[in-house]
Amino acid sequence: MRILAVDAGNSRVKWALYENAAFTDQGWLATNEPQRLDAEWKSLAAPDSVVIANVAGHAVGAYLKFACRRWRLAPTWVSGQAQQCGVSNAYDNPEQLGPDRWAALIGAHVAAPGNCVVVCMGTATTIDALTGNGAFLGGMILPGLDMMHSLLASKTARLGSERGEVVSFPRSTPDAITTGAARATCGAIEHMLGEMQRNGHDDVSVIVTGGAAPALAAACRFPMVLDDTLVLQGLVRIGEETISKSNMS
Repeated sequence: MRILAVDAGNSRVKWALYENAAFTDQGWLATNEPQRLDAEWKSLAAPDSVVIANVAGHAVGAYLKFACRRWRLAPTWVSGQAQQCGVSNAYDNPEQLGPDRWAALIGAHVAAPGNCVVVCMGTATTIDALTGNGAFLGGMILPGLDMMHSLLASKTARLGSERGEVVSFPRSTPDAITTGAARATCGAIEHMLGEMQRNGHDDVSVIVTGGAAPALAAACRFPMVLDDTLVLQGLVRIGEETISKSNMS
């Protein structure tokens, strides 16, 4: 069984073919260039199923749907569910949870069983609490590192967009902004770790995905696992469960 997992985010559309328990033919393009999808996928081996988490909007979704026509496949569009793939969703309205976050939670439950904080670092950063038995307790959304920089640059007269370094005692404005953004994110993760422990969930690990994950790992003073395929892993698991249920019906 060959599954094409697609993570269409606000900045990038990422994909990978999954076959024989491994990812192959991984690629990405900028979300503002969806017209390139059809050409990019021309060389891909035909999948048996396509599973998509799309938070990039209807226009990108239309390009994704069109690109799947070459294989005569109707994609599976992921959305937040009350329960799926061994993960339960405590959101008041489960469908309100973003499909990429939902897929990341499922991916984390498969990749790192046990209590964990799942951090997705994209345009926004999400920090979600997941127990070892697959219960998503809830989570936080805050601006991503790049968005924090951009907001400060656009809303203030004297703070520029230049990136700095994360240091103990920033002595330049770029370093002060970069350090502040990183430390704020680290602090939010530490807060979630504390909330889980205060509510009886011990031995909590932190698993982080997204382009800014390495920079965050260097800034935070606690261990974390970096996994850039977390969302894709969750999409594959959803695809496998969907195919299994289809075969049983």
